[in-house]
Amino acid sequence: MLKKYKETDFLTGRIFVPMCRFAVPVLFSILFQQLYNTIDTLIVGHTLGETALAAIGAASPIYDLLIGFALGFGNGLAIVTARCFGAHDDKMLKDSVAAAMVIGAVVVAVITVLSQVILRPLLQILHTPAEIMDAACRYISIITLFTVVMFAYNLCAGILRAVGNSIMPLLFLIVSSFVNIVLDYVFIAFWGRGLDGAAEATVIAQGLSVILCLLYIARSVPALIPEKSNFKFDRSLYSEMTAQGLSSAFMMCFVSAGSVILQSGINGLGYLTIAAHTAARKLYSFCMMPFTAMSQTINTFVSQNYGAGQPGRIRKAMKYAYIFSGVVTVLVTIFIWIFAPAMIRLISGSQEPVVLQSGTLYLRVVAPSYFILGVLNNTRRALQAIGQKILPVFSGMIELIGKILFTAFFIPKMQYMAVIICEPVIWCFMVAELLLVFWRDPFIRKGK
Repeated sequence: MLKKYKETDFLTGRIFVPMCRFAVPVLFSILFQQLYNTIDTLIVGHTLGETALAAIGAASPIYDLLIGFALGFGNGLAIVTARCFGAHDDKMLKDSVAAAMVIGAVVVAVITVLSQVILRPLLQILHTPAEIMDAACRYISIITLFTVVMFAYNLCAGILRAVGNSIMPLLFLIVSSFVNIVLDYVFIAFWGRGLDGAAEATVIAQGLSVILCLLYIARSVPALIPEKSNFKFDRSLYSEMTAQGLSSAFMMCFVSAGSVILQSGINGLGYLTIAAHTAARKLYSFCMMPFTAMSQTINTFVSQNYGAGQPGRIRKAMKYAYIFSGVVTVLVTIFIWIFAPAMIRLISGSQEPVVLQSGTLYLRVVAPSYFILGVLNNTRRALQAIGQKILPVFSGMIELIGKILFTAFFIPKMQYMAVIICEPVIWCFMVAELLLVFWRDPFIRKGK
């Protein structure tokens, strides 16, 4: 019943070409989603100055922690939907969508209330400089108040991708991204809304993408819309989806918590270093997009083929994904070594030597380790797709513990250089654990 809506066939035929065909729209979706935050950063840096830019940087880890939990939960729910699709079970597919809506509503309500309570105390714990405290708190408060908007879009987009459609989520984001750019400029440059305007523009643009996504599903993919009977409580389904959602959410939460802790160490290095790191991480995020797109593709591919009982196709797909990560790492590293200084200047709007030199150094040192992170993300996503719930979370705990150690012992001695080498060192330990577990999994070994 859903076959005519499916953009990509992961269950039969060739493997790598369909993966790339699916990954390209995902890549551009990530690009335009990233534009939400990057346009904020660029306009803020050029119109409001380095203090406002530092406020966004100080707030970002907390925002990532709260939103990352919600999005991780949504991704976990979509994994179960993709398995139902791979198993050709239309009834269970609708049941999973209904369950995702119910569970998601509860999660969003909890996160929205919690975020409004803990924001300022968290910023204080992270030693956020007094001169940017109020601005950082206002910026993140507005965005997290509308967690439901971001969660709703990512859940809808995740469900569409679970059945092979990666095109329409891209188109909706393109429209909303251009709206975000226009609203950013109007709210900040014309209406003088400052950081509040940047946050408001982001929320409005995300809300538009949700409306477009829901209209498309209602008119073009009605087979995904659950009926009243599909909302009947199924203990085994709700337990599986909740467990899968919590696994993905806590994994992302541990990663984001590590970033929050690391940010506390960065905050102690002064606002110029905060601005440098903020600008560098924006470019870092852009460079990571091809790797993220492939890991999301692996998530859908493995989920569908796990539901269809095809471990051999999963093994081949993983090997292609690893090769892809190696090739892209070489290309990205070359780009960074040539263009990093100019890009840091463009994103930050700063001429301060500390900002330009620190941001450039971060990018050039981290770039070659993208391969490790690519392999890590692909393997972790594949483990989640085949039903592993504990071990992916354990990898997040390794990252959290590592960042605690670096913040406590290495940053005070090595200053910003410790921040630069922190993640590549931790990734090596994480990827070793994940590779060992994945390739020894009984289901995956059946595909030999």
